[in-house]
Amino acid sequence: MDTEAQPTERDRSSRPSDSEQPSDPEGPEERSRSAFAGRITDWVPGGRITVTLLTLLLFLLLLSTFVLRPFQIPSGSMERGLRIGDRVLVNKLAYRFDGRPQRGDVVVFDGTGLFGPGDYIKRVVGVGGDHVVCCDREGRVRVNGQSVDESEFLYPGDRPSTVRFDVVVPDGTLFVLGDHRSGSSDSRDHLGSPGGGMIPVDEVIGRADWIVWPFAHATHLDRPDAYARVPEADADADGGAGDARRPAGADG
Repeated sequence: MDTEAQPTERDRSSRPSDSEQPSDPEGPEERSRSAFAGRITDWVPGGRITVTLLTLLLFLLLLSTFVLRPFQIPSGSMERGLRIGDRVLVNKLAYRFDGRPQRGDVVVFDGTGLFGPGDYIKRVVGVGGDHVVCCDREGRVRVNGQSVDESEFLYPGDRPSTVRFDVVVPDGTLFVLGDHRSGSSDSRDHLGSPGGGMIPVDEVIGRADWIVWPFAHATHLDRPDAYARVPEADADADGGAGDARRPAGADG
């Protein structure tokens, strides 16, 4: 009697045929990438931790260069909203794709050759073509014939300006003021200088969008509604652009 076990159909089906080859869990491309990464970590002191930190630093550098830039508030010229030592994030892409600074925006710009060496942060009050005057009968700044109520962001106790001015903002430039008018050096202080105190749009680094430090003061910087009713420059009801570039001096 033949006692040798005969293979069942299931046994036969589970055996690989001579033509079948076991699958390679990692193809040549995956192995080459893994080997390349391994060579880098072996070559760099500190291995994988160092490579990870360097990658993170490179990412932060690219982010700071092209997208967001941190900026520390150096003075009280933008109080009450921005205090000395506050850190804000500047959106460097805000005006890079056909966007232009708008009235009410808080912008950071390079003041070298204009206000002095270094970067400055101010609020845009007038854009190219605007007729900006100080002041109306109630002491408010007027833009294109529209008086602007700046009480929402003006430093408590400050007047909109103690310096009278009557200017037309050239195309491609901005007229900027600090929110703490009595403690701000801004376009009013350079009316008689080359450029007339105007900031070229090309010198704008970006728009300040967020206060990120200290955490208790963190907030989004919205554009105030105060300028929403200002008409465009060609609708200026004041006229009188002929004398618009003459500063009127200090308000006694």
